[in-house]
Amino acid sequence: MLLIARADQAASRQALIAELGGLRANVRDVDAAEASRLVPILRPGYAVGAVLDVDAMDIEVHALHQGYLRGLKAQGGQAVTDARVERLERRAGLWTAECGGRRFQGRIVVDAAGAWADELATLAGARPAGLVPKRRTAILLQPPPGIDVTAWPMVIDIDEQFYFKPEAGTLLASPADETPMPPCDIQPDDLDIALLIDRLEGVIDLPGARPQHRWAGLRTFAPDKTPLVGFDGTVENFICLAGQGGYGIQTAPAMSRLAAALIDGRPVPPDLAELGVDEKALSPTRFDHRSAA
Repeated sequence: MLLIARADQAASRQALIAELGGLRANVRDVDAAEASRLVPILRPGYAVGAVLDVDAMDIEVHALHQGYLRGLKAQGGQAVTDARVERLERRAGLWTAECGGRRFQGRIVVDAAGAWADELATLAGARPAGLVPKRRTAILLQPPPGIDVTAWPMVIDIDEQFYFKPEAGTLLASPADETPMPPCDIQPDDLDIALLIDRLEGVIDLPGARPQHRWAGLRTFAPDKTPLVGFDGTVENFICLAGQGGYGIQTAPAMSRLAAALIDGRPVPPDLAELGVDEKALSPTRFDHRSAA
């Protein structure tokens, strides 16, 4: 992963090196010449330097997700889709959820509803955390003829004003937009795409760039942009697992283990605690000083 910086972004560059170094990441400062060697279509003079994260890797999200689903099914679980939760209530120590014409019961509800997590909390009588879904736009671009992008790193503006990366022989790019939206079946916005193309034209030599495909998704954030993992505190046996802000597939192994530990009444798993995972910092009760929505 190559995080490129203009001359006016020197402070961001140094701050990122310090931050990533504190996370024990394998990072190093590189000059403009090395950045151009790694990504030959960078326009000369745009970046004065960059931060290279040598160990960053791509995740095959579809394969990983399918693996999780197989694991769920192997343990007797089931994934029920196209089933909106219409009612959620707790009686005699048991939760009942009615959705899609079916009824499910259990001792504990895990609210992992993403952009709809606050709506589900309200339905359960819990206090919404103030989650905000934000639109993120992405497009696919064809690289210049004769240029193989396969071995290129992911390229990110040091202040995350855009990014692009190799994707099956094309370039996947995004303006790194974070536009607040209500929970919905989100669609890309033409203005965001035009803004992205304009930014990219100043950074890389990509003549006649036109999106081959475009889409958008919702990334959901808590007010402090830190994930929510823990019991709600206002209703019994209702645990929140939301607000991953676009990093759900990456944080899933750790966050799900933490949620499982809390459900079982166990402490934070030692390896997570060693990395600084703090139960109180992630708990929805950290917003208890806020009035109910």
